[in-house]
Amino acid sequence: MSDAHSTKVKHDAPSAEGVAAAAAQAGRKGPPPVHLWNPPFCGDLDIRITRDGLWYYLGTPIGREALVRLFASVLRRDEDDRYYLVTPVEKVGIQVEDVPFVAVDVVPSGVGGDRRLMFETNVGDWVAAGAEHPLRVERDLETGEPTPYVHVRGRLEARIDRKSFYRLVDLGEVVAKPEGRLFGVWSDGSFFALADAAELDL
Repeated sequence: MSDAHSTKVKHDAPSAEGVAAAAAQAGRKGPPPVHLWNPPFCGDLDIRITRDGLWYYLGTPIGREALVRLFASVLRRDEDDRYYLVTPVEKVGIQVEDVPFVAVDVVPSGVGGDRRLMFETNVGDWVAAGAEHPLRVERDLETGEPTPYVHVRGRLEARIDRKSFYRLVDLGEVVAKPEGRLFGVWSDGSFFALADAAELDL
C-alpha cells in the first residue's frame, strides 16, 4: 500500500539565515518583486518588529543594519493582515507590534498646494506623500493622542515619529472641506487632514 503522505513536499524548518540568503540572491538585480511571488507558507520565525521599528530575532536585537534592510526588502503584509518575509521559495510569518517601519525624517519642498513631503524611513526608504502614498492619523480612544502614518509600499506603512509630526504641524494650514474646516498639510497635490480645526481653536 502506498503512503498517502508520500507525495507531499517536505520543507525544512525556516531559518533567518535561509531567508536572508534567499532574499540577498533575489535582490541582486534590484528591489525584490515580493508582490509577484507565491511560495508555500513554511511556518513562523521568531522575529518581532517593535513599535519603535526595532527588529528582534529570538529575543535579541538584530544589530546589523544591512541585515535589517535585507529582511525589510522582502517584507509583505497579506490580505489576512499578517506580516511575512517572502522569497521565491518560502514564506514565513513574523510578528509586528504596530507597523513595520518608522518615518524618521520629513523633507518639505515647495509651498501650499505645490508642496511635496518626502519621508525617510528607518530602513532607508524614501517616499513622497501623495495620492499613492497617503498620510493618515489614528487617535487613541482614551487620550485622543494622534498617531500619524504614511503609506510606504504594498500594504506596508511607517509610523511618523514625533519630531517629523511636529514639522508637519508647523507646515499645516486650515482648509474648508464639505465635512468642515480641517487642519492639515498638502503634498503632491493631495491634502491630508491632521485634525479638525475646531479642536485646535483655529
